[in-house]
Amino acid sequence: MAKPGNQGLTRVIKAAGYSAKGFKAAWKYESAFRQEVVLTCALTPFAFWLGRSPVEVALLVATLLGVVIVELLNSAVEAVVDRVGDEPHTLSGRAKDLGSAAVFVALCLTVIVWGAVLFDRLS
Repeated sequence: MAKPGNQGLTRVIKAAGYSAKGFKAAWKYESAFRQEVVLTCALTPFAFWLGRSPVEVALLVATLLGVVIVELLNSAVEAVVDRVGDEPHTLSGRAKDLGSAAVFVALCLTVIVWGAVLFDRLS
């Protein structure tokens, strides 16, 4: 049985609207998201110079976008935890720490990939 709700183009349009609201909220409330978007915009043109093939360029840009994606998910986790309550709880702290760790891993991956491609380009 099909899930009730919008279908087809209406569903796609509404989903795009929800995504736009999410981007707007992230930009307004999340300074780390703003910093990562600015860094992504600044480094993306450099990826086209640094990458020697379309695959390298895609990998460089994908790592940047990966950080942004993980930051959005981390912000969503934090918003839900904050919505549930402000009293300290072990699981709330763990959820926030895990989200932060995911962002850190994404950033490390970006540094490793960019460093490897830069090393290959300059050697």
